[in-house]
Amino acid sequence: MSKVQEVQESADSSHERPLATHKAVALSWDREHAPRITATGSGLTAREILRIADEHGIPLQQDPALTEALAQIPLGEEIPPALYAAVAEVLAFVFTLAGIDPHQDHRAEDHRS
Repeated sequence: MSKVQEVQESADSSHERPLATHKAVALSWDREHAPRITATGSGLTAREILRIADEHGIPLQQDPALTEALAQIPLGEEIPPALYAAVAEVLAFVFTLAGIDPHQDHRAEDHRS
């Protein structure tokens, strides 16, 4: 896989909140440029983003404030520098879960698969 992907969601997985309050944002990072917004939505669209992430084993992290900020970025755009630190924390979480060493160059492995 040439990209690191993760999904942010703003509502917990319980069904206490109305569906319309659920938001989700998916990011993709190629390790050469800033992460990009690959999907964003609320309500049923958010649920579908979360379903697809779960289906593909993509880690989820809940951070309502970050999700709101990321949801304002147009689809396909890189995240702005103001969000680098917050997104770096999310990526560190993803790396830890996936057993990825961020200091290792995985591009050579990506080209073999």
